[in-house]
Amino acid sequence: MNNPATTPVVLITGALTGIGRATAVAFAREGAHLVVSGRHDDAGQKLAIELRELGAQAEFVKADVRNDDEVRNLVDQTVARFGRLDIAVNNAGTEGQPGPITEQTADKFAATFDTNVLGVLLSLKHQLRVMQPQGKGSIVNISSAFGKIGAPGASVYAASKHAVEGLTKSAALESVSFGVRVNAVAPGPIQTGMLDRFAGGEEVKSYLANGLPMKRLGEANEIANAIIFVASDTGSYITGQSISVDGGRTAL
Repeated sequence: MNNPATTPVVLITGALTGIGRATAVAFAREGAHLVVSGRHDDAGQKLAIELRELGAQAEFVKADVRNDDEVRNLVDQTVARFGRLDIAVNNAGTEGQPGPITEQTADKFAATFDTNVLGVLLSLKHQLRVMQPQGKGSIVNISSAFGKIGAPGASVYAASKHAVEGLTKSAALESVSFGVRVNAVAPGPIQTGMLDRFAGGEEVKSYLANGLPMKRLGEANEIANAIIFVASDTGSYITGQSISVDGGRTAL
């Protein structure tokens, strides 16, 4: 990947923690050029330094994926820095406020959907604006196993990830004739801060792990490896798909 003409330029939203961070590190180790994004300057700049120490050319651009202008600027700055955009990973997301459906409100719904669905839509909009004229590109949206099977106490989150699945398929069909692939990776329960907040304790995490055929939680780097495969030319015949990486959960 040392040839600038062939070194992939990768943009990752929600890159500062969890799966996004693991994916940024994995791409850096592959030698990619990186733009990482999130809402916190200090953490973003620290991550960019860490990625450079791994040998990557890396920049941090602060952006809130719920804001159209900020997402436009994020993509434009990526192209201004590296000349193109080859791979985008739309990882920014929130678990919202878990709880029974009877306790959900319009405000809770909007807060979750604004990040998980509107954020993906705006990201796709501006990424495809660049990739389609290029005649190539690969986008990976981060969905969830809960977006395929549902989960008690996670109705709004699951619904938002169902929407990501639909956005992925629609964007793939719109973009295939331009040479752009759009897929989703759907993690199961992964050991991240988001899972800690959702579960609220080790007892629930243990329950989730024991409900999986593999009998363990996943690790963020396992999702990162799947993202790299799906995004890369190795997965060149894959588009419009949602790849489950969930310890066998959706096989039950």
